Parts: sequence; structure tokens; C-alpha cells
Amino acid sequence: MAALYLGVDGGGTGCRARLEDGDGSVLGAGLAGPATTRLGLDAAMAAVETAAAAALKEAGVEDWSKVHAGIGLAGIGRKGALAALLARPHRFASIALASDGVIACIGAHAGRDGGIVICGTGSVGLARVEGRDIRLGGYGFPISDEGSGADLGLQAIRLALRASDGRLESSPLLHAIMARFADDAMEAVAWMDQASATDYATFAPLVMRHADQGDAMGRRVVQGAAEQIDGLVRALAERGAQRVALIGGLSSAMEPWLAPDVRRRLTPVLADPIAGAIHLARTGAAA
Repeated sequence: MAALYLGVDGGGTGCRARLEDGDGSVLGAGLAGPATTRLGLDAAMAAVETAAAAALKEAGVEDWSKVHAGIGLAGIGRKGALAALLARPHRFASIALASDGVIACIGAHAGRDGGIVICGTGSVGLARVEGRDIRLGGYGFPISDEGSGADLGLQAIRLALRASDGRLESSPLLHAIMARFADDAMEAVAWMDQASATDYATFAPLVMRHADQGDAMGRRVVQGAAEQIDGLVRALAERGAQRVALIGGLSSAMEPWLAPDVRRRLTPVLADPIAGAIHLARTGAAA
């Protein structure tokens, strides 16, 4: 049987796999739960294997040793994670590992040099330029991830608390945020003690909606976030990324707020992250 290529996109909310033949025809696909190293390496790889098994089953493939795998995993940049994963036994003909952001970058530019800025729950700038991998930000909320959905939520809640005790003039957005906490600042404090980045990001649609409607506080928050995304795009361009794509759940909502020079720099996404993972698998097989 000719060699086959499996691409896996393992993220914090789910894991997707796709199997292709040498000509790029799709043979099968599979899904599984979250595949992030934050859940532990065993859990992450179990999700990868579940998604892979579903893709191979759909394709009618039983022999994993004919399959070259490219796998992108969230959190693979954590200290020791990549070395530990490479040391694990596997059933594939070859295996190539990278972060989920790297495979998204490879896919976005169809394997060519270029960069991406991810604007979703978190944010990060990534690029591949002349064999070099470049990373800007994305160190995790709240110490990083500027301009992200989580950051939008955090900045808006801060303003709402300031307005609630009279240090700032309120607005419909800030009233709406405090209403989520029954207009009680200490309820917000109790929520904060348990809140994750994803929880903060649930406020992002509310912030964007009010900003689009002209709310002064909403515009203030979104403009600040847009400046952070502007900075990531410009920095990638300065480091040699001639193509930069904006991706992530907030990308389409955020793009109109970006500076004109930044919008002019943006290029369309050519393929999805799984395509990037399959490119990684093909490169690994050739090596």
C-alpha cells in the first residue's frame, strides 16, 4: 500500500484528524475531545489516537505503519513537553510534532513563508521565515494574550468596576457587565477567583457589540485591543513575514478596527490547520 498522510489539529476544545493519500485525496476524517498538554500528555495523546483511529477506520485502513503523521498540539511549547512526546512509542511510519499555532501558520500559507496573528480567546503572532520559527506573545492569560477575547473581557470588567464605585462615568456596556454580577462588585470578585481565560472571553461579544453601536467605553476597550493586534502584525512584517493572515474566532470582528496600514498587509488564509499538519507529515516522511 502506498504511503498515507495523517494531519491532526489538537486544540483546547477538540481534536480533528484527516487522512489523505499521496495525491491529496481525502480518505477519512475523525474527531475527539480536547488535545492540549495542559490536560496531561496521556490525555492529549489519547485524544489524538481517538481522532486518528476514526479517520483510519473511515478510510478502511488497518495498518498504521503505512501512515506518516503530522500532529499539532496546544501547549506543546511547555517545558519538556516536546521531548517527552517524541520519546513516547507510536504506531505510525513517522511522526512530526508542532504546536497547533505552527500548523495553522503552515496551512494558512500552503507551506510557504508567512505569518499569522491568532485573535481568539487568546492571542499570539507566529511566522516561518527562511527556516526560522518566530513567536510573539501568546504566553498565556493574564500575563500575555493582549488584544484577545479574554483580554477584552478583563479590560471591560475593570472599567465596569471603576464605574460602579464612581471613579469613571458609566455606559450601557458597563451597566450590562455589572448586571451580570447583580450590580455587586463583590460578586465580580467571587467570580474572578474561579474564572478562566475562557470565562473572561465570554464577555468579548458583548464588548464588540456595544463598541460597534458607538458605546464610548466599548470603543475604548476595542480600540486598545486593536492596537495590540496591529503591533503583532507589524512586528511579524518587520521580521520578514511578507504574508500575514489574521485568524481566530474574533478575527473578522476585530479586522475593521485595525489600522489601515495593517489591514492592507493582511492576506487570505489558503488552507486550514489540518492541511498544515499534513504538510508537516509529508516533510517528516521525506526527511
